[in-house]
Amino acid sequence: MTKTNVLFVTLDQWRADHLAATGNKTIRTPTMDALCADGIAFRNHFTCIAPCGPSRTTFLTGMYPSNHRSIRNGTPLNHSLTNLALEARLGGYDPTLWGYTDTTPDPRVLGEDHEAFLTYEGVMPGFTVGQQLAENSIPWLDYLAGKGYDIPGTGYAIYFPDPDYKLPTGRHPLFAPSRFKAEDSETHWLADQLIRNLKSKPSDPFFHHLTFLRPHPPFISPPEYHDLYDPAEMPPPVRDGSPDEMREKHPSLALMYQAIPQDAFFMEGEGRAVDLEEDAVAQLRATYKSLITEADHNLGRVIATLKEQGQYDETLIVVTSDHGEQLGDHYLWGKIGFYDESFHIPLIIKPPKSWNVATGREVSEFTESVDLMPTILDGLNLPVPRQCDGHSLMPFLRGETPADWRRAVHWLYDFRDPVAQMPETVLNIKSSECNLLVHRDAEFKYVHFAALPPLLFDMKNDPDETRNLAEDPDYQGVVLDCVQELLSWRMRYEYGELVNLSASGKGLVGHRMCR
Repeated sequence: MTKTNVLFVTLDQWRADHLAATGNKTIRTPTMDALCADGIAFRNHFTCIAPCGPSRTTFLTGMYPSNHRSIRNGTPLNHSLTNLALEARLGGYDPTLWGYTDTTPDPRVLGEDHEAFLTYEGVMPGFTVGQQLAENSIPWLDYLAGKGYDIPGTGYAIYFPDPDYKLPTGRHPLFAPSRFKAEDSETHWLADQLIRNLKSKPSDPFFHHLTFLRPHPPFISPPEYHDLYDPAEMPPPVRDGSPDEMREKHPSLALMYQAIPQDAFFMEGEGRAVDLEEDAVAQLRATYKSLITEADHNLGRVIATLKEQGQYDETLIVVTSDHGEQLGDHYLWGKIGFYDESFHIPLIIKPPKSWNVATGREVSEFTESVDLMPTILDGLNLPVPRQCDGHSLMPFLRGETPADWRRAVHWLYDFRDPVAQMPETVLNIKSSECNLLVHRDAEFKYVHFAALPPLLFDMKNDPDETRNLAEDPDYQGVVLDCVQELLSWRMRYEYGELVNLSASGKGLVGHRMCR
């Protein structure tokens, strides 16, 4: 029996409301719209944590962050845990990475002085590296240098705008394009690496994990894309009062306004992101869209290759993100805090034709990033390890809704700074108290902080999350219900592998025992 091919794709920092097929009227995403038509779009899909490393650890292990505990970039991952790549390899695949997973290994295995701990950009065990893409961008920069580009330095220095570009009258300086053409962009270059591999092995079954950096900042796009969207036509960011008024609403907002710098989002930024003027915000929102369209185009090139080789029909394609982007909503930038903009992300699953799945549908039930590993393994008829907290989405692909499916999603956000201690100092709390848990259902979102006041939002009547009801006397019953639901969820999914093994009578030999 022929193995099903797998193409698992992530766009970094891509939020759910930036996909044409699911309702965004201004963005151009023809490739992903076509995948929605050939597959299923999951409208209420959420990551269980941000930022990048923890979110990828979550969907690659199928475990909630409160269980795998790799909750910050650079936090080591327990070596005893399995993951999607290891399980696929046991099933006869050669899982190959094109990009990055940002995995930090376990120092109890390598020793604390190992060179692997000079970076947080390690590779998840089990993956063959087709092309790694680290923040220093050296392989891509070498390619650019070979084409005659002037390279100002390693890493993100290449993202300073084209010094020879003449800014048109009336345009914001952030309108300036990159110094490299679209055909030489990091996105195009990485797609080329995978395309070359596909063409070199036209008949081999494959398992590829392609991770585009875009639309992750720096927010600057190639000259062929930089004027694709008019800043004047960008929807205004969600705002509820001035920054000073917002600071008074919760101490975490005051902290984030102080902590988020402009230069994390564009190379010439100075000062705090909260102080960006409206024309800069509009231009950044337009550029963000152009980067998504560029990634969409390059994914289309990969898919065109699959079709040319006759591989598309029998390839399972999963397209999602690691987390979202605030994009100036609530005066915030990046993947941060508790708002949906940072945690509500797209998910598209295009099944093989042989599965006889009715396509072109949307699923509105809540799904989480922990569901990806069990879904892919289930689709490949491979066992799902007991460590997985997520649940296979295969019933939804078959048009079924499990009777006991979740009614809420949950996520963790840890904002400690073990080195500089800024949050700890500003808020006068311990590192272990710099975290929050969210319970979010169709009606309410409850945010529980370890050492700060809680938040409650009415998601039906206030979907922009502008009014905190946590202290409102009329909503204390709702708060109590949410707290109980959050606690029950946490207790239900607390990792207990050794307890499970003892109860199963299988002993430690069965540590990979499947559900």
